[in-house]
Amino acid sequence: MIIFNFFYMWFAIFFILPVAGFAYVLWHVWTILPLASVYRWCAVGVGILAFAMMLMSFGKVTDHLPLGIAKAVYTVGYSSLFILLYLVMAFLLLDLLRLVHVVPAAWLRSNGTVAAVIAVVMAVVFTAGYINYGVKRCRTVSMSTEKPVGNGVTLMMLSDLHLGYHIGPGELTRLVETINRLRPDAVLIAGDIVDGNIRPLEEQHLADILRLVDVPVYACPGNHEYYAGIEASADFMRRAGITLLRDSMADVKGITVIGRDDRSNPHRKSLGALMKGVDKSRYTVLMDHQPYHLEQAERAGVDFQLSGHTHHGQLWPVSWITDAVYEVSHGEYSRGRTHYYVCPGYGLWGAKFRIGTCSEYAVLRVAGA
Repeated sequence: MIIFNFFYMWFAIFFILPVAGFAYVLWHVWTILPLASVYRWCAVGVGILAFAMMLMSFGKVTDHLPLGIAKAVYTVGYSSLFILLYLVMAFLLLDLLRLVHVVPAAWLRSNGTVAAVIAVVMAVVFTAGYINYGVKRCRTVSMSTEKPVGNGVTLMMLSDLHLGYHIGPGELTRLVETINRLRPDAVLIAGDIVDGNIRPLEEQHLADILRLVDVPVYACPGNHEYYAGIEASADFMRRAGITLLRDSMADVKGITVIGRDDRSNPHRKSLGALMKGVDKSRYTVLMDHQPYHLEQAERAGVDFQLSGHTHHGQLWPVSWITDAVYEVSHGEYSRGRTHYYVCPGYGLWGAKFRIGTCSEYAVLRVAGA
């Protein structure tokens, strides 16, 4: 029964709600455009084509198309989803204002001025969102400890690259150049290196680019590694020179780095069981993709936890939802002696827009007291 309820919930989110929103927007577009029927049908046709591409991307039809076409379908499809969200909000606001007699009903009927204003506002918002996504902000986190760390350790921490149809060789090359310029002791990636399928990574030879990183790279799995197939994802990381930690640990200049398997695996070890084999006299950094139950790391005596997954909602007002769902949905946080950093994502899922959020990575510097 729980499985069926979960299925119906996601079916409503990813199919029924977008279809209802699309019908609502389409009706408003038809009503507001002061054009002859033939031109309105053209506008409706463009909308239907974009919506069909969105459904194709959801249904992974892109995996059976040539790479160039698949990338175009993915880009248009997911962009239309985000634009649809903002058009629904815009028309809902206008309808509410109309119902309370703040906005005259004539504004929503054959009104070229209002239609033009909505189009310009959407263009400005999403152009700014695209530009904002391209700015990768660096957060510096400095920690001191009485535990032995030699002359100090510097770790570059990030998550949610989502390599695939929309994030490919160009952005990945810039990331590799940033890593090699910073020269950290190691790079930690808290999951979702893969977006949803290994195929675009293979055809764009992204493993070859990742092998150009000059320092060790460690990662834990995210839910998208499971969407793409965990074994295929693990094989890609191995060929890319990334050490995948699945309920296992590694030594980085005297620091113990622990990688939890993602909660997509119902058989992953509990954190308590995983920490039984850890020397608590050493500084410990835990990578756990999804930042649920932060109290577990505190109880287990973890010094620092790196997570991702949330994207901080990626778009406003979805960021309000992630703030409500997670104890911390982005940035730094502390519980007792345990420090946390939830990365809002170096990359993102779907279209390349950041509205009210940012793309970010962190440089963690751990020094002795």
